[in-house]
Amino acid sequence: MKPSRITVGLGVVLCALGILGIFLFSDTAGIVPALIGGSLIFLGFNRSRVGTLVFGHVCIVTGAYLITWGILLLPHSQPIVAHIFGRPLFWGIFSLMGGICAIFHGFCRCVTKQVDQFEGLAAGSNKVEPTK
Repeated sequence: MKPSRITVGLGVVLCALGILGIFLFSDTAGIVPALIGGSLIFLGFNRSRVGTLVFGHVCIVTGAYLITWGILLLPHSQPIVAHIFGRPLFWGIFSLMGGICAIFHGFCRCVTKQVDQFEGLAAGSNKVEPTK
């Protein structure tokens, strides 16, 4: 199976942003996008349904934690780019939405490559009984 270019590309971008956030903004919240990016790179090469579902659930839990942490830091934040992209609230929302997306993709037949199984179900359900 070919690796997913989109998943690997998104993983590389998230790893780079996480590492950049750790070093430039001196914030530990940059660890989360770096870990999520590494997980996406792994999932891009190893496309498994269970892995995608576990990844999605972990992202949702991590996102909820980061959103809570980010809300607690709001009184100390300033409206500058470093505080928008370098604080946990942004990455929590990003992680939560990515987790929801991963769970949906875990059940999507275009991602899981289960076309034959679904085609058999669809062919049987399209038959209409004639009325008398």
